[in-house]
Amino acid sequence: MHYLIGDIQGCCDPFDRLLAEIGFSPSRDTLYLLGDLVNRGPKSLEVLRRVRGFGDSAVALLGNHDIHLLAVAHGVRQAGRNDTLAPVLEAPDRNEWLDWLRHQRMAWRAQGWLMVHAGVPPQWDADKTLRMAAELEARFTGPDLKDFLSVIFGNEPARWRKGLEGPERWRFAINAFTRMRWCTEDGTLDFKAKNAADGPPPGHMAWFDVPGRRTAGTRVAFGHWSTLGLLDRPDLLSTDTGCVWGGKLTAVRIDESGTREVIQVACEQAQEPGE
Repeated sequence: MHYLIGDIQGCCDPFDRLLAEIGFSPSRDTLYLLGDLVNRGPKSLEVLRRVRGFGDSAVALLGNHDIHLLAVAHGVRQAGRNDTLAPVLEAPDRNEWLDWLRHQRMAWRAQGWLMVHAGVPPQWDADKTLRMAAELEARFTGPDLKDFLSVIFGNEPARWRKGLEGPERWRFAINAFTRMRWCTEDGTLDFKAKNAADGPPPGHMAWFDVPGRRTAGTRVAFGHWSTLGLLDRPDLLSTDTGCVWGGKLTAVRIDESGTREVIQVACEQAQEPGE
């Protein structure tokens, strides 16, 4: 069996209950974890241990919180007020976990699904998305990780254009893969509005509703947007159902045919919404 799982964010107990609910067996099944393994929840280190222990039976994507952990560990960013990363950063074997984390994926394609943490710019098709992911993955696993991390944070450029190179190219791609929610019809990203219930900012729409986006013919699965919650369309799966905020942790069984089954477990509230 193949399962997509939304943002765990350090909530290892619900993760364990979800694995029991689906009857996960590493010798038989494969998990596709759509980013944000760590932070905000109480057991980030335990989540990393659990997922790494599954070996090739788990494919993990990097989310914004996972990249934030790498940046804090390398002295590029300061830990935030609501971060819960100390057990990872203070672990005697922290370097093993950080090295494993930086070898995870930015995007993946399996069972007929293109998988990202947050979104895909309307100008990219599936092949372009995977090429850009591979480009970033080479930087994360390369010898100059600290230098790379030092240039990828920020909101500019907010729109993809041909000819982007170096830090601007990497920064836009990181933001698209790990932060995007709303954008304009020409693909300009908005980083302020988060609450889907409030509707889009003026002139914006959800990235997956942009007319003519080049992944429109591709099934896309993503997480990141907890206020959007579960969105189950023939061509789209949104899987972040707010576990860390006291919502649910979601798994979706998928196969090549496009059929799917949603499995959820309730979660203890680890932080107040909006923190």
